[in-house]
Amino acid sequence: MSDRTADGNACGRLRERALSVTTLAAGEFHAPSLADFFPPPILFEGTPFEMDRLMLIRVVVALLVAVFFFFAMRSPKIVPRGVQNVAEIMLDFVRIHIAEDILGKEQGRRFLPVIVTIFFLVVGLNLTSIIPFLNISSNARIGMPIVLAALAYIVFNYVGIKKYGFFRYVKSSIVIPNLPPALHLLVIPIEFVSTFLLRPFTLTIRLMANMLAGHIMLVLFFSATQFFFFDSDGIMRFFGIGSLIGGVAFTFFELLVIVLQAYIFALLTAVYIDLALHAEEH
Repeated sequence: MSDRTADGNACGRLRERALSVTTLAAGEFHAPSLADFFPPPILFEGTPFEMDRLMLIRVVVALLVAVFFFFAMRSPKIVPRGVQNVAEIMLDFVRIHIAEDILGKEQGRRFLPVIVTIFFLVVGLNLTSIIPFLNISSNARIGMPIVLAALAYIVFNYVGIKKYGFFRYVKSSIVIPNLPPALHLLVIPIEFVSTFLLRPFTLTIRLMANMLAGHIMLVLFFSATQFFFFDSDGIMRFFGIGSLIGGVAFTFFELLVIVLQAYIFALLTAVYIDLALHAEEH
């Protein structure tokens, strides 16, 4: 066999090995990609109502949350039992530790439906990130966080405008009393941007970014586990134990983040409503 033929065969083997590594990287050991967040439509394709997998998850989760509370509270007993007891504990947590703690008893009960809706929707949608075969929170894509932030934004501005009137509310929100006149030139634009532009933006980005980061970390941990256990050999397989332990530990941490993000979103909504109710008092 000539040197040229031997070199050609060696190059061919290298190309095959490179191809198999590339296939492995795109297959079993699969890194997060945009396809996870923008899957193809699965319902009503080609119409204004087309839905992909994440949109369908949103609808299903919203229906499940509504059905759970409907059946839990459809015929409430004075001494709650079973599902009613669970539902009341959950509702009391939001009522006492978020709504009434921030807004007081009267206003807390008034705005409890909005705060409860936001809290349990965020919890339900976030939980899908650790449910097998769903594996991603639809809050990791910006659509639903924007909708929830818009709801909070509309509610707190409506509350302030209804109480004070539009111009008085805006003035009370951006003009800080007893400041030297020259400072108003600096403070008024800052307060306007902070109150009317950044609040919905930060609500949206905080929720989306946390759930997106959690999804990426879980994908990397468990993809690495599969790779080390099934697609490597020798001592490399021992690294699979570490990545599996890390993935399980991070799943429990993600469960904490799921509830924490719902709590923060609902808490900030209550804070913004309270600030709107007392715009003239800051």
